[in-house]
Parts: sequence; structure tokens; C-alpha cells
Amino acid sequence: MDYVLKYRLFPTTRQRELLDWVRNTVRQVYNHALHRFNRIPETAGTVRQRVLQVRDELPELKDWWSDLTSVYSTVLQQAVERIETNINNLGKLRDAGYNVGSLNWKAPHEYRSFTYRQRGFELDEKSGPDGRGILTLKKVNGETIDVPIRLHRDLPDETNVKHTTIKKDRTGAWYACLNVEGDTPDKPKPSEIATEDTVGVDLGILTFIYDSDGRQIDRLELSADRERLEREQRNLSRNEHGSNNWENQRQIVAEVHKRMRNKKQDFKHKIAAFYTREYDAVFLEDLNVKSMLEGCGNGRNTAEVGWRDFITILKHHGNKRGCHIVEVDPEDTTKECNRCGVKTEKPPWVREHSCPSCGFTIDRDYNAALNVWERGVQKLGVVHSEDTPVETGTAVETEEPAAVSASTVVETGSPCLKEAASAAE
Repeated sequence: MDYVLKYRLFPTTRQRELLDWVRNTVRQVYNHALHRFNRIPETAGTVRQRVLQVRDELPELKDWWSDLTSVYSTVLQQAVERIETNINNLGKLRDAGYNVGSLNWKAPHEYRSFTYRQRGFELDEKSGPDGRGILTLKKVNGETIDVPIRLHRDLPDETNVKHTTIKKDRTGAWYACLNVEGDTPDKPKPSEIATEDTVGVDLGILTFIYDSDGRQIDRLELSADRERLEREQRNLSRNEHGSNNWENQRQIVAEVHKRMRNKKQDFKHKIAAFYTREYDAVFLEDLNVKSMLEGCGNGRNTAEVGWRDFITILKHHGNKRGCHIVEVDPEDTTKECNRCGVKTEKPPWVREHSCPSCGFTIDRDYNAALNVWERGVQKLGVVHSEDTPVETGTAVETEEPAAVSASTVVETGSPCLKEAASAAE
């Protein structure tokens, strides 16, 4: 399993200049390679074959472009091969229904990183005080530099650092992203998973998470950060675009954005780590967030919560810890009664599920989480305990507004069996 660990770098002023020089030179190589790639006809081969053809021109390019001899060879090769990665990513977006164009040349502010592959770098974790180390980079404008690095967490034992990406943030800070190769733990077989080691998760608006064990996790409070962001953006709009004051204020706005982004990422990673440590399987809805954002109303809250980002993070932690992450059909998980299966329309401001058929009353998000749990157990194939009886729920008829009839069998081991039904009013 490959994953990336990101650490903060603290280069000196001289080292910043050298790193910026390499970044800009690599950017120009990328633009030149894209120009050469576009001139090769598509009939000459696949995208990879044409990219490799451009990459093989690098030795000849060094004969008249002398600056390239001061950059590590794998850094230049990776810059050319980035064209293939970008084209593949555009293809994925196009297949997903997005209207995308073609690759363009990169401006200086758009190209922010370069990558050492396999060699050209060395990490010394024992140099300096606790939590600090030295990252050695070769051929940075012809020099070998030792950049201090803050190791806020130890690298996993017996791991191999395959690549190192040096990136300049929009705030001006430098980071090292280490691509680490480690063992992937085996996930337990569904037949060996106990139902109490599984959980259903409902992603909400008022609460970030409501799970089938009754656990609620509130949303992250960012109102103070949003107010500061609005204030700093107003200050930015008052400065002349491109001036020194504008650039200084732009960095302040970028720092506020980064602070909010870091809070959200830290929040989601901690939640994902908790669930993948505590359970063998986590079930959640396969939400179509794109259509939800395009719908009318509540778009800001939906975008800020970042459901799809959390699902991606949860899958990452599931792979690291051997936990099944299963997405289920989200249709009617909120409307459907977990006890009898009758569907009841509920506008978003109605926060309680009260079934008109069987009288089952419960928080609407808790009801949805129980439905997600049952669908996930069925989809993954978790075997229910034989000790738990099966309860049959049959709906009673209602006169208004229309007759409702439903007859279901509640899944064996369902948490709803533990809930006492309340009398329908």
C-alpha cells in the first residue's frame, strides 16, 4: 500500500531561492514537453508512447539548454511524465460528465512542485532536536542542500520512501511529501465479522455523523474563521491587483484558507481513524454530492461539510487498518421506517421520524443510520447471530391521506429490536 506523509520544511533564504529556481526550471521543461507532445500526431502511438518519446529527447535538450544539467535527471523525467498523468485525470473527469478542455501551459504561480523519484534525496531522522531531521536534496541548481524538516510523526517501521515531492504552498511555505510504501493489512472475511463489530453511518447537516450505535458527532465550528476570511478578503479587494500590498494580503487570505482546510482535514482524519480502529466494517451512503450541490438550497452547508472528501479519507484509513468500507444505496434511507419499512415524506426541517404505521418514533438521522447499517450488512454478507430472534413487523392501515400497507421482516440482529415502539398518535 502506498500513501503520502507530508512534513514541513524550513529552508534558509538562500535555499528558498535555489528551490524556487528548480521549480521554475522544471515548469519550463513541462511547458516545452507539452509543446512537443502536441506536435506529435495521435496516430504515432498511445499517450504513454508519445510522452516517452518526448522524455527521450531530454539528453539532446541539455546540449543547448545548459540549466538542465543543474537539475537532477529524475526530476526532469517526472515533469515530462506528468503530462500523461494530467491527461488521464482529464479523461476521468470527462467520463464523469464534466466538460473539460485540453492541457495548457503552466504559469509560474500554477506550477508549485517537483518530484525526486527513487534517488536524489536522503532523509536523516536523527539530526537535530526531537521532532526534527534533515532532508538532503541533490543538484538543486547544481548544489546539494540540507533542508531542516519537522517530523511531527515518525515514519512507520520497515517502510520504503519511494518518491519525495517538494512543494511550495500558496502561503510561501515549503513541504516535503514522502510517498511511502508499506504492507497492506488483510481485511477480515465477511463470514468472520460479528454484527457488533459493524456500524452504519449517516452523514448529516446539523450533526456531521449519526451512527447506528447512537453516537453523534457535531459539525466542526468554523464561524470565527469564516468571519475572518470575509474580513481579509474585503481588505484584499481594496488593494491594487499585483501590487506589493496586494501580494502580502493575498498571502494572509491564503493562510486563513489553509488554516480552515487543515482544521477540516484533521477533523475528518481523526473521525476516520476512530471508526476504522473500532470496527471491522463501516457502512455509509453512496451520496451523489455533485447533484446535491447543483440542487436548490443548502449548497453552502453541503459544500462545507465535504462528504465526498470524508468518504475518500475513510476508505484510505480502511485500507491502512484492514477495515471494510461499504457504500450502500442512499435512496429513502431517511424516509423508510427501520421497524416496518413504511416510507414517510419528511422535509429537512422535520428532525424526528414518527412512523404513521407502526408508531416507531426516533431521531430521523438515527433511523437513517439504522437503515444504512442493515443495507450494509446485507451487501457485505455479514452473518447475523443465530441467538437473536427474527421479528416480523406488519403495518396497520391508515385512513388519511391514503391507505398505507407494508409487511416486512426485520433483519436478524437489527438494533431496532432493542427500541421499544411508541404508540402512534
